[in-house]
Amino acid sequence: MIRNQLNTLAQLASADGLMAEKEARFIKMIGKVNGMSDEEIEQIMKEPGPMEDLNLLSDDQKFEYLYSVVQLMKADGQVFKSEIVFCENLAEKLGYKRKVIQELSSRIYSDPSITANRELLKIRAQKYRRK
Repeated sequence: MIRNQLNTLAQLASADGLMAEKEARFIKMIGKVNGMSDEEIEQIMKEPGPMEDLNLLSDDQKFEYLYSVVQLMKADGQVFKSEIVFCENLAEKLGYKRKVIQELSSRIYSDPSITANRELLKIRAQKYRRK
């Protein structure tokens, strides 16, 4: 799953035309924490592949996808419309309403060392699940 998640993060990071250094560091940190080599991470960042079938993910995995893309979107201190649209489209593919991005974005910090209450955010996000 982590390879696919990094692939999605790399797609988001380049949604505005270029990958900022902070975004690249965030992706590398996620990969390293999950035991990936520098070479594997660099390859994904250079050539992100197609997105996996998101319907196969568990609810927890879907939330983790949302959490990480929102965190990455904010990592460089600039949020572009193209990044918001990417996140909203991903949210829909994960079975959420587009507005979940606004809800999570207001409560997730750009600095990965500042952690939000994930369980509370997960509960809030569930209110945006499509039926």
